[in-house]
Amino acid sequence: MERIRILIIEDNNDIRESTAEILMLGNYEVFQAINGKDGVELAVKHLPDVILCDIMMPELDGYGVLHLLNKTPETSAIPFIFLTAKTERIDMRKGMEMGADDYLTKPFDDVELLNAIECRVKKRDLQKQLYSQSLDKLDSLFNSNRGLEELAKLISERKVRHIKKKQVVYYEGDTVNGVYLIVSGSIKTFKVAEDGRELLTGIYGKDEYFGIAALLANENYQETSEAMADTSLCLLPKDFLEPLLNKYPIVAAQFIKLLANNVLNKEEQLLQLAYHSVRKRMAEVLIRLSNINEASAKGVLLSMSRDNLAAMAGMATETVSRILSDFKDEELIERKGSQILILDHLRLQTMKN
Repeated sequence: MERIRILIIEDNNDIRESTAEILMLGNYEVFQAINGKDGVELAVKHLPDVILCDIMMPELDGYGVLHLLNKTPETSAIPFIFLTAKTERIDMRKGMEMGADDYLTKPFDDVELLNAIECRVKKRDLQKQLYSQSLDKLDSLFNSNRGLEELAKLISERKVRHIKKKQVVYYEGDTVNGVYLIVSGSIKTFKVAEDGRELLTGIYGKDEYFGIAALLANENYQETSEAMADTSLCLLPKDFLEPLLNKYPIVAAQFIKLLANNVLNKEEQLLQLAYHSVRKRMAEVLIRLSNINEASAKGVLLSMSRDNLAAMAGMATETVSRILSDFKDEELIERKGSQILILDHLRLQTMKN
């Protein structure tokens, strides 16, 4: 059986060699690099199964290593773990938002190290299963075509990024780096008003794309995106996607179609805000959310804060609380803390204005 290969990029000789020794005792094949530049070269040459990388290094720091590896499909899919000193932990959000999978705080013990490696290897093995589900969705959306085959190949080569609830994917004003496909979970996009309120611009669920408008307009992201639950994402980078859009009109046409559908949905929401009662607007929000959540035997269970519901329905949080209480009394829903169980989908869907 072929051994799992680990690349360690660390300029501290003692840390690098002791880490390598532990991994070799665990029957891993280990490669070592003393700086970021050498690390990138070894990663491209050997394509390891997992990369351990320090942040502060000569020649090229850990952020630079991750950036360069993310630009190449063969290395962008490799699980990446930062090695960080406690004083650097405040910088870890930057690394995680760039696409790092995990981090270990130095000094770490043998168990922490081996557990982190095993966890990433298991998640890598699950990746193929997650991708096959996403590609099945693509097959149902797209007809057989050479350009679409290349798009599917691009997706299959990308790394699934796992992010926690409330973690930001990108901020309003950030430079566009591509389009995101949701493998599991859900994402909200929003703008922040001058008074600090969040103005929700979209909710996206499994097998949906977001960030399309910024890519097609070649502008910075016009909104902030944040995970509403633990979510798995696949980034289709701008540098790889733009040539496909230019070379294959059918690929561009499909993304334009997705963007047009988003615009039509937003227009429909604006009409609802203008003409529908608060009860009907709340019912429509619950129906919309239920469509991106899987149903259980009892119904669809939603996990959504009052603030998010208020932003989606265009009403005050106090009004949300009152309407949800009414819906509960009418046995349309059940409430369990911040969770809402949809009991009667049909009555919500057909509610009078």
